[in-house]
Amino acid sequence: MEEIIKGDLVTRLQAVKQKSGKSYNQLAEETGLTNVYVAQLLRRQAQLKPQTAPKLRAALPDLTEEFLIEMLKPPLRSYDPNLIQDPTVYRLNEAVMHFGESIKEIINEEFGDGIMSAIDFYCSVDKVKGVDGKDRVVLTFDGKYLPYTEQKSEDMVSVSRIRPQGNK
Repeated sequence: MEEIIKGDLVTRLQAVKQKSGKSYNQLAEETGLTNVYVAQLLRRQAQLKPQTAPKLRAALPDLTEEFLIEMLKPPLRSYDPNLIQDPTVYRLNEAVMHFGESIKEIINEEFGDGIMSAIDFYCSVDKVKGVDGKDRVVLTFDGKYLPYTEQKSEDMVSVSRIRPQGNK
């Protein structure tokens, strides 16, 4: 079977979702995934796992076997640099840039010198009513904490295999 070009596949996957009439929240509920992860799957930014494929197929019956085979492959995770021009993406980037230094400082204060993983990471978008009764967007970033490590040569496995002890 000939490999499908990512852009074409994404367009076709989006058409399947559109035809279903289901929202990302509905698909998330039916598959047990987060709404953002479902969107990532349908944009080929995440890999469909074999145990999840039947659930996604049940939620989106128009997914062809060819689509599922492609979705089971590790994706080329990428983004369009022009995406920053979209107002929603621009404002999200702006918010992270504006609050980023303070968030980093609190992470360091609470956890130590380290970062939040974007691989062992969960993300969801929710809608709530604010105290004024207006709709509010709630973004949840739930990432594993990864401490920076002191790089001691004695702990470096590759060095000990390349240079046996005593040949320093």
